[in-house]
Amino acid sequence: MKLVLATANPDKAVEIVDVLGGLGFELVPRPAEVGEVDETGTTLEENARLKARALVEATGAAAVSDDTGLEVFALGGAPGVYSSRYAGEHATYEDNCRKLLAALASSSVGDRRARFVTVAMVCFPDGTEVAGVGEMHGTITDAPRGENGFGYDPVFVPDDGDGRTYAEMTTTEKDAISHRGRALRALAAKLAPRP
Repeated sequence: MKLVLATANPDKAVEIVDVLGGLGFELVPRPAEVGEVDETGTTLEENARLKARALVEATGAAAVSDDTGLEVFALGGAPGVYSSRYAGEHATYEDNCRKLLAALASSSVGDRRARFVTVAMVCFPDGTEVAGVGEMHGTITDAPRGENGFGYDPVFVPDDGDGRTYAEMTTTEKDAISHRGRALRALAAKLAPRP
């Protein structure tokens, strides 16, 4: 099955290609002429749908997207759906991590529990859609650790890991257990062959 990548984030694109490509899907790069999609949804599912539908409309082909949120329990689930712009509309990964660590600076270790949630979705030209959800519980560190990954990876230690942050893992190690890897595999399992 051929799918157009809806994400404009090159780091996410690599992970999607690694996981779905490894499952036999053919991934086509997002056309450069397609502009940014405003993520105006109030849920991860709504934002994933907005991105995939925009690419279906632009290309006439099936498109795959995802939206991910980091929910920190001591912060009432924030940053959640606003994770990528937690520190502002044009925030860098480092800006977002700094703001998160500052917000948790007075918290005890017990208050640093969090979870990543990803909704991965494929929208088809006929209007149908298929979605998969993946999550990973973990703990937010006191300071960034590791050089790999992106986003909040340097400050998130997954429960299903060995004590390292996502950023201390190889891409293959992260994809095997991550929220996005789980969502993409759940999505792939639901995608029936289409003509």
